[in-house]
Amino acid sequence: MPGIGLLNEKELHASLKQWYARPGDRLEVPVDGFVIDIVRDDLLIEIQTRNFASIKSKLTNLARCHRVRLVYPIVQEKWIVRSATRNGKGAIRRKSPKRGRMEDLFWELVSIPQLLSNPNFSLEVLMIRGEEVRRYNEAKRKVRRGWLIEGR
Repeated sequence: MPGIGLLNEKELHASLKQWYARPGDRLEVPVDGFVIDIVRDDLLIEIQTRNFASIKSKLTNLARCHRVRLVYPIVQEKWIVRSATRNGKGAIRRKSPKRGRMEDLFWELVSIPQLLSNPNFSLEVLMIRGEEVRRYNEAKRKVRRGWLIEGR
């Protein structure tokens, strides 16, 4: 079933998957009741942009019988793009003062400590640059003063 895992896929996840895939890789493949982002020979590759807790059982079950690699991006440099301001002016692009660091990974690793000792499990960290696109929504003024994240 092509596209089975694409329904809720966000831009960052989709672009990382396309960048990471090699010729001959299979995308969105069902394996043991789970949909895997990339299957490369006997290696299952999962890309997780945040929250390891939500993928913990999937990784644990798959790592029992398969080699599994978890790819995790850390946004080292982020640009914030506001599509249109409240007063109708054009887009504004600015650099975020926040910087992702390798140490940010440890906040996620506490969710999967048992996997770190599994010989079938490996973790790859990507330090990336990214954009966060925001748009103004008058009805959501109480959330980030009306600025909603449209995509990353």
